[in-house]
Amino acid sequence: MRRSPLSLDVLKQQLPEWWPVVAGLLVLFVPTFWGLFHGLWATEEQAHGPIILALSLWLLYRQWPEMLAKCAGTPASPGAWPLFAFGLLLYVLGRSQNILAFEIGSFIVILASVVLLKFGRTALKAQWFPFFFMLFMIPLPAPVVSTLTMPMKMAVSYVTEHLLYWAGLPIARNGVILQIGQYQLMVADACAGLQTLLTLEALGLFYLNVVRHTSVFRNVGLALAIVPISFTANVIRVIVLTLVTYYLGDAAGQGFLHGFAGMVLFVTALVLILSMDSALQWYARRRARRRAAPAVQDVREVNAK
Repeated sequence: MRRSPLSLDVLKQQLPEWWPVVAGLLVLFVPTFWGLFHGLWATEEQAHGPIILALSLWLLYRQWPEMLAKCAGTPASPGAWPLFAFGLLLYVLGRSQNILAFEIGSFIVILASVVLLKFGRTALKAQWFPFFFMLFMIPLPAPVVSTLTMPMKMAVSYVTEHLLYWAGLPIARNGVILQIGQYQLMVADACAGLQTLLTLEALGLFYLNVVRHTSVFRNVGLALAIVPISFTANVIRVIVLTLVTYYLGDAAGQGFLHGFAGMVLFVTALVLILSMDSALQWYARRRARRRAAPAVQDVREVNAK
């Protein structure tokens, strides 16, 4: 996307008036993010949080010149101040009562209200995806995660057991506990849980936003395919951990190679997303050629007559 020089000039002119806004945001949210980096985001289940934050801010920066070009001369929205007040209320409740969902959510609401106040609704519409993408930072309620995670863990354990058994390995399963040789492994929430699914869904949506396909078929098909892609990547991760433990011992499985298996998960998911996108592109082109073939044939027949 080519940036407009006019938009960049406007952005430079507005920098002085943005310093108080930036200072206020830093005062409010530096303690919040400091606590997240040393608390929730340091856990394996929520390690995607800083990645989502960094990608969201990059998307805001990437679309900023385009937003400025669209909202030139647009008045500020009257709903900005009530939204800002709601964001502050969320922040106070979240900070005082230690409700991280409210505290993180307040960052999104306050940032959106600032955009509304400074540039109007047109600007917020232009930046809707980064704000939507930030929602993946918000941790889900524990009861919801527990309810949805157990069936996913059972399914991943079941598939892992059968694949390794068909490969001739001595493996058995009891619920979410895998017994391979003399080792027992429990499929944890981080290995096959709802948060992993949401993280990979966010990765897929980010990819769709960056490539910006014009084909609705490719966009919808790839978005729907992320769920089975996530499941497949989780199965591969558990298989890798199981094989590492079986051949190299429990210390290797729980040590450095356990973290490496997390990288395997995301690399596998990324490769599967790119492969699925290529397959959908090939199918879409093939379908377009089939539709175009009768029209070309008709033209040839007309020319022959």
